[in-house]
Amino acid sequence: MPEFLLPDLGEGLTEAEIVRWLVEVGDEVAVDQPVVEVETAKAAVEVPGPFAGVVTARHGDAGQTVAVGAPLITVEPHGGARVGEHDADPADRPLQSGFTEPGVAGSGNVLIGYGTPEAAPRRRRRGRAAVLDRPAASRRGVISPLVRKLARENGVDLAEVAGTGPEGIIRRADVDAVLAERHVPAQRGSRTDRRIPLRGLRKTVADKLARSRREIPEATVWVDVDATELVAARAVLTEREPGQPVSLLSLLARFVVAGLRRFPELNSRVDGDEIVVLGAVHLGFAAQTDRGLVVPVVPDADRLTTRELAAAIATRTTAARDGTLTPADLTGGTFTVNNYGVFGVDGSAAIINHPEAAILGIGRIMARPWVVGDELVARKVCQLTLAFDHRVCDGGTAGGFLRFVADCVESPVTALGEL
Repeated sequence: MPEFLLPDLGEGLTEAEIVRWLVEVGDEVAVDQPVVEVETAKAAVEVPGPFAGVVTARHGDAGQTVAVGAPLITVEPHGGARVGEHDADPADRPLQSGFTEPGVAGSGNVLIGYGTPEAAPRRRRRGRAAVLDRPAASRRGVISPLVRKLARENGVDLAEVAGTGPEGIIRRADVDAVLAERHVPAQRGSRTDRRIPLRGLRKTVADKLARSRREIPEATVWVDVDATELVAARAVLTEREPGQPVSLLSLLARFVVAGLRRFPELNSRVDGDEIVVLGAVHLGFAAQTDRGLVVPVVPDADRLTTRELAAAIATRTTAARDGTLTPADLTGGTFTVNNYGVFGVDGSAAIINHPEAAILGIGRIMARPWVVGDELVARKVCQLTLAFDHRVCDGGTAGGFLRFVADCVESPVTALGEL
């Protein structure tokens, strides 16, 4: 009987944790039917099975970590014959990662990105079971995998939670309410240590930041800027097209992209004894979610208009908070921006997102006394901070880039007219 192995789920990922099984032993499954939900260090995804039959074994329990290439499920093909044995043309049955038995026909599902390629059409024999639509009652009313994870880690049975979302959907607030009811204040004077496993996203972030500190000789430069006109420009752009709002972060990102064209050394990475100056700008931006800090990536940001860039950032921010980003959405960045001002802080010496060469952060925008001409007036001021890899450039380049972005922030209309 063929076994379905945990496939490669994305760049640099070697393992995943089983969140929940979507099938039981004895269930009949169809090609491309999701069989298990797993959580990698970057995203929670439902993994589709590549062949049809009856599930005879599940290899692993919820909460268990499975290595890429390890068995997930064993499937008995229909009638004891290999799946696809009666299909008309073997050429129509491309094999994909996840199989252990040669000749077993697959779905063509690539599994990295979870889309069946258009270039792999095939015929199915008549009578093959259609994709099973498991009864709605068997699926708990939870949309976010983050909510399921929170419930699992705290021993909350979702079947006993009343959902307050649309159509009874269970939200994080519902799980938090259950946990709040359980909470018993500690006795006065008691001191209890807590141990939190360093795994999943938190472990990946820890490993990446530690590697950045070990390998990158990092330097930091910063500047205070008058963002009054930036705030005004953003208001005008949003007022003109309310349906396509432009955030302050997206305007900053637009100026960053323009700055990288003038100072391409900062859109690079060190590879052995070489500095690789990258031709495209794939812009990452830090986003805080219930799972922790993630960095979604907007590919080819240098080819987008200001509104297109704003829309791309907004879409990925929503997906990050909903826990629906795929591993591909979180890889391949060449430069990162970080709006830590949303946390109410003025500045931060951010750690470079390895293997990138730099990261630009923006602090909170607040009214401060500022000299305009010969007068002291109240202006909206913020701090920009650039951490950069001193191997790829010197302070002159880093300072030139930062000053360019700062000038764009202080005179955004002029800057946008020239970009």
